[in-house]
Amino acid sequence: MQNADRVLVVEDDADTRRYLAQALGAGEARYRVRTAATLGEGLAELEDAPPRVLLVDLGLPDGNGLDLIRAARAKSSAILPLVITVFGDEASVIGAIEAGAQGYILKSEAPDDLREAVAQVIAGGAPISPGIASHLLRRFAESAAQGPHTDEGPGLTGREQDVLKLLVRGLPYQEVADALAISRNTVASHVKSIYRKLEVGSRGEAVFEALSRGIVKVDPED
Repeated sequence: MQNADRVLVVEDDADTRRYLAQALGAGEARYRVRTAATLGEGLAELEDAPPRVLLVDLGLPDGNGLDLIRAARAKSSAILPLVITVFGDEASVIGAIEAGAQGYILKSEAPDDLREAVAQVIAGGAPISPGIASHLLRRFAESAAQGPHTDEGPGLTGREQDVLKLLVRGLPYQEVADALAISRNTVASHVKSIYRKLEVGSRGEAVFEALSRGIVKVDPED
Protein backbone atom coordinates (compact mmCIF):
# COMPACT_ATOMS: atom_id res chain seq x y z
CA MET A 1 0.00 0.00 0.00
CA GLN A 2 3.04 2.26 -0.18
CA ASN A 3 1.75 4.08 -3.28
CA ALA A 4 -1.95 3.88 -2.44
CA ASP A 5 -3.88 7.13 -2.41
CA ARG A 6 -4.59 8.58 1.02
CA VAL A 7 -8.25 9.10 2.01
CA LEU A 8 -9.45 11.03 5.04
CA VAL A 9 -12.90 10.08 6.39
CA VAL A 10 -14.52 12.66 8.67
CA GLU A 11 -17.67 11.23 10.27
CA ASP A 12 -18.91 11.59 13.83
CA ASP A 13 -20.84 8.29 14.09
CA ALA A 14 -18.35 5.61 15.18
CA ASP A 15 -20.08 2.69 13.44
CA THR A 16 -20.42 4.56 10.15
CA ARG A 17 -16.85 5.79 10.38
CA ARG A 18 -15.63 2.22 10.92
CA TYR A 19 -17.73 0.93 8.00
CA LEU A 20 -16.40 3.58 5.62
CA ALA A 21 -12.80 3.01 6.68
CA GLN A 22 -13.08 -0.76 6.30
CA ALA A 23 -14.81 -0.47 2.92
CA LEU A 24 -12.20 1.88 1.50
CA GLY A 25 -9.29 -0.05 2.97
CA ALA A 26 -10.40 -3.31 1.34
CA GLY A 27 -10.59 -4.48 -2.26
CA GLU A 28 -8.02 -4.12 -5.00
CA ALA A 29 -7.42 -0.40 -4.49
CA ARG A 30 -6.88 -0.60 -0.72
CA TYR A 31 -6.72 3.12 -0.03
CA ARG A 32 -4.71 4.35 2.94
CA VAL A 33 -7.47 5.56 5.24
CA ARG A 34 -7.29 7.93 8.18
CA THR A 35 -10.33 8.98 10.16
CA ALA A 36 -11.59 11.89 12.23
CA ALA A 37 -14.77 12.35 14.26
CA THR A 38 -15.04 16.15 14.41
CA LEU A 39 -14.35 19.28 12.38
CA GLY A 40 -11.42 20.08 14.65
CA GLU A 41 -9.86 16.65 14.19
CA GLY A 42 -10.41 16.89 10.44
CA LEU A 43 -8.64 20.26 10.27
CA ALA A 44 -5.73 18.82 12.24
CA GLU A 45 -5.51 15.86 9.86
CA LEU A 46 -5.40 18.21 6.86
CA GLU A 47 -2.33 19.87 8.36
CA ASP A 48 -0.67 16.64 9.48
CA ALA A 49 -1.18 14.46 6.40
CA PRO A 50 -3.12 16.08 3.52
CA PRO A 51 -5.20 13.40 1.78
CA ARG A 52 -5.84 12.90 -1.92
CA VAL A 53 -9.56 12.47 -1.23
CA LEU A 54 -11.59 13.93 1.64
CA LEU A 55 -14.87 12.17 2.55
CA VAL A 56 -16.78 14.40 4.92
CA ASP A 57 -20.19 14.47 6.56
CA LEU A 58 -21.77 17.92 6.68
CA GLY A 59 -23.31 17.57 10.15
CA LEU A 60 -20.38 17.41 12.53
CA PRO A 61 -20.72 17.96 16.31
CA ASP A 62 -18.44 21.00 16.40
CA GLY A 63 -19.26 22.63 13.09
CA ASN A 64 -20.25 22.22 9.45
CA GLY A 65 -18.39 19.94 7.09
CA LEU A 66 -18.56 22.73 4.50
CA ASP A 67 -15.91 24.55 6.53
CA LEU A 68 -13.62 21.54 6.19
CA ILE A 69 -14.22 21.41 2.43
CA ARG A 70 -13.35 25.10 2.13
CA ALA A 71 -10.22 24.60 4.24
CA ALA A 72 -9.16 21.65 2.08
CA ARG A 73 -9.64 23.57 -1.15
CA ALA A 74 -7.77 26.56 0.27
CA LYS A 75 -4.88 24.34 1.33
CA SER A 76 -4.47 22.55 -2.00
CA SER A 77 -6.46 22.12 -5.20
CA ALA A 78 -5.08 18.57 -5.29
CA ILE A 79 -7.35 17.58 -2.36
CA LEU A 80 -10.62 16.24 -3.74
CA PRO A 81 -13.60 16.63 -1.35
CA LEU A 82 -16.53 14.21 -1.45
CA VAL A 83 -19.61 14.69 0.73
CA ILE A 84 -21.03 11.60 2.45
CA THR A 85 -24.55 11.86 3.80
CA VAL A 86 -27.72 9.94 4.60
CA PHE A 87 -29.66 12.02 2.10
CA GLY A 88 -29.04 15.14 0.07
CA ASP A 89 -31.54 17.95 0.13
CA GLU A 90 -31.19 20.54 -2.60
CA ALA A 91 -29.77 23.30 -0.39
CA SER A 92 -27.09 21.01 1.06
CA VAL A 93 -26.02 19.75 -2.36
CA ILE A 94 -25.77 23.26 -3.79
CA GLY A 95 -23.91 24.52 -0.71
CA ALA A 96 -21.42 21.67 -0.96
CA ILE A 97 -20.84 22.32 -4.67
CA GLU A 98 -20.26 26.01 -4.02
CA ALA A 99 -17.78 25.11 -1.26
CA GLY A 100 -15.79 22.99 -3.70
CA ALA A 101 -17.14 19.44 -3.31
CA GLN A 102 -16.38 17.22 -6.30
CA GLY A 103 -19.12 14.69 -5.57
CA TYR A 104 -22.00 13.81 -3.28
CA ILE A 105 -22.62 10.22 -2.20
CA LEU A 106 -24.78 8.37 0.30
CA LYS A 107 -23.40 6.56 3.34
CA SER A 108 -25.55 3.56 2.44
CA GLU A 109 -23.54 2.85 -0.72
CA ALA A 110 -22.13 -0.68 -1.00
CA PRO A 111 -18.37 -1.02 -0.36
CA ASP A 112 -17.60 -1.55 -4.06
CA ASP A 113 -19.57 1.60 -4.94
CA LEU A 114 -17.77 3.64 -2.29
CA ARG A 115 -14.40 2.58 -3.65
CA GLU A 116 -15.59 3.29 -7.20
CA ALA A 117 -16.71 6.79 -6.18
CA VAL A 118 -13.24 7.53 -4.82
CA ALA A 119 -11.63 6.09 -7.96
CA GLN A 120 -13.91 8.22 -10.14
CA VAL A 121 -13.08 11.49 -8.42
CA ILE A 122 -9.34 10.73 -8.60
CA ALA A 123 -9.78 10.04 -12.35
CA GLY A 124 -11.49 13.39 -12.85
CA GLY A 125 -15.10 12.28 -12.42
CA ALA A 126 -17.85 13.77 -10.29
CA PRO A 127 -19.64 10.90 -8.55
CA ILE A 128 -23.16 11.64 -7.36
CA SER A 129 -25.42 8.96 -5.92
CA PRO A 130 -28.35 8.20 -8.29
CA GLY A 131 -30.98 9.26 -5.75
CA ILE A 132 -29.36 12.65 -5.28
CA ALA A 133 -28.81 13.14 -9.02
CA SER A 134 -32.45 12.33 -9.77
CA HIS A 135 -33.59 14.81 -7.12
CA LEU A 136 -31.46 17.60 -8.60
CA LEU A 137 -32.42 16.86 -12.19
CA ARG A 138 -36.12 16.89 -11.31
CA ARG A 139 -35.56 20.23 -9.58
CA PHE A 140 -33.95 21.72 -12.67
CA ALA A 141 -36.56 20.19 -14.97
CA GLU A 142 -39.36 21.73 -12.87
CA SER A 143 -37.60 25.09 -12.94
CA ALA A 144 -37.26 24.95 -16.71
CA ALA A 145 -40.94 24.05 -17.08
CA GLN A 146 -41.95 27.25 -15.28
CA GLY A 147 -40.59 29.36 -18.08
CA PRO A 148 -37.79 29.70 -20.61
CA HIS A 149 -34.40 30.12 -19.01
CA THR A 150 -31.71 29.18 -21.45
CA ASP A 151 -28.17 30.31 -21.99
CA GLU A 152 -26.21 29.04 -24.96
CA GLY A 153 -23.10 29.54 -22.89
CA PRO A 154 -20.91 32.63 -22.48
CA GLY A 155 -18.89 32.15 -25.64
CA LEU A 156 -18.48 28.37 -25.29
CA THR A 157 -17.33 26.74 -28.51
CA GLY A 158 -19.18 23.74 -29.89
CA ARG A 159 -16.48 21.40 -28.63
CA GLU A 160 -16.54 23.00 -25.18
CA GLN A 161 -20.30 22.44 -25.04
CA ASP A 162 -19.73 18.79 -26.01
CA VAL A 163 -17.22 18.43 -23.17
CA LEU A 164 -19.52 20.18 -20.71
CA LYS A 165 -22.42 17.83 -21.55
CA LEU A 166 -20.23 14.83 -20.73
CA LEU A 167 -19.00 16.46 -17.52
CA VAL A 168 -22.64 16.87 -16.45
CA ARG A 169 -23.10 13.13 -16.96
CA GLY A 170 -20.24 12.54 -14.51
CA LEU A 171 -17.72 11.04 -16.92
CA PRO A 172 -14.02 11.08 -15.94
CA TYR A 173 -11.68 13.00 -18.25
CA GLN A 174 -10.41 9.87 -19.99
CA GLU A 175 -13.94 8.73 -20.85
CA VAL A 176 -14.75 12.21 -22.14
CA ALA A 177 -11.63 11.99 -24.30
CA ASP A 178 -12.60 8.56 -25.61
CA ALA A 179 -16.17 9.64 -26.38
CA LEU A 180 -14.99 12.67 -28.36
CA ALA A 181 -11.92 11.01 -29.91
CA ILE A 182 -9.55 13.59 -28.48
CA SER A 183 -6.68 13.39 -26.01
CA ARG A 184 -7.05 13.68 -22.25
CA ASN A 185 -4.81 16.75 -22.32
CA THR A 186 -7.14 18.36 -24.84
CA VAL A 187 -10.09 17.64 -22.53
CA ALA A 188 -8.21 19.27 -19.65
CA SER A 189 -7.55 22.33 -21.84
CA HIS A 190 -11.24 22.61 -22.77
CA VAL A 191 -12.24 22.24 -19.10
CA LYS A 192 -9.89 25.04 -18.09
CA SER A 193 -11.48 27.28 -20.73
CA ILE A 194 -15.00 26.29 -19.61
CA TYR A 195 -14.18 27.18 -16.00
CA ARG A 196 -12.87 30.57 -17.08
CA LYS A 197 -15.89 31.38 -19.23
CA LEU A 198 -18.41 30.22 -16.62
CA GLU A 199 -16.39 31.95 -13.88
CA VAL A 200 -16.24 28.84 -11.70
CA GLY A 201 -13.43 27.03 -9.92
CA SER A 202 -14.53 23.41 -9.81
CA ARG A 203 -16.27 20.73 -11.82
CA GLY A 204 -19.21 20.70 -9.44
CA GLU A 205 -19.77 24.43 -9.93
CA ALA A 206 -19.52 24.03 -13.71
CA VAL A 207 -22.15 21.28 -13.66
CA PHE A 208 -24.44 23.37 -11.47
CA GLU A 209 -24.09 26.39 -13.76
CA ALA A 210 -24.69 24.26 -16.86
CA LEU A 211 -27.93 22.85 -15.46
CA SER A 212 -29.31 25.89 -13.66
CA ARG A 213 -28.69 28.21 -16.62
CA GLY A 214 -30.02 25.76 -19.16
CA ILE A 215 -26.70 25.53 -21.03
CA VAL A 216 -27.05 21.74 -20.93
CA LYS A 217 -30.38 19.92 -21.02
CA VAL A 218 -30.59 16.57 -19.24
CA ASP A 219 -33.57 14.23 -19.17
CA PRO A 220 -34.33 13.36 -15.48
CA GLU A 221 -35.20 9.82 -16.60
CA ASP A 222 -31.90 9.41 -18.47
